[in-house]
Amino acid sequence: MTEEKIKNNNSEKVKYPYLPEGRTILYVSEANPFMAEAMRIRNTQSTDKWHPTGAVIVKDGKILGGGANQSGFKNPHLIEAHANGWCVRKLFKAKSGTKYWLCPGCSTNKKHAENTAVRDAIKKTSAKEVSGADLYLYGHWWCCKECWDGMIGAGIKDVYLVDDAWNIFKS
Repeated sequence: MTEEKIKNNNSEKVKYPYLPEGRTILYVSEANPFMAEAMRIRNTQSTDKWHPTGAVIVKDGKILGGGANQSGFKNPHLIEAHANGWCVRKLFKAKSGTKYWLCPGCSTNKKHAENTAVRDAIKKTSAKEVSGADLYLYGHWWCCKECWDGMIGAGIKDVYLVDDAWNIFKS
């Protein structure tokens, strides 16, 4: 299968809160099978109902692992309350990608979809196998510094978001 690699038509207009030097974000359609799997993981595994995200790690046309972001809450009633707007970060108008420590309901960067997918792929294969792979993320329009650091450290080559992610997921 040939992976489609395109830049979003709006990528020049989007000002990402963080993007490492020398990196770009690529975009694929929702119909892309890897993006569809990231969406499925997001919809079935994320416990952060305010900003659910899912990710898969792909190399040579095969999915090596996947993960979804996880809320700090374990109690279903607290997860539901957070999903309905009870969020300390929201109360203090924290910018996306910052101050996760303020709210136990928000996913810490260790529990973001990107980092959980990388850990899952390494656990199922090896760090050597993950190096050079791509990451497909569904549910957000950018990646925070800590997630980029984790992906770069694991050797992730390219990061893909769904077409028009900025308009779909901006908060």
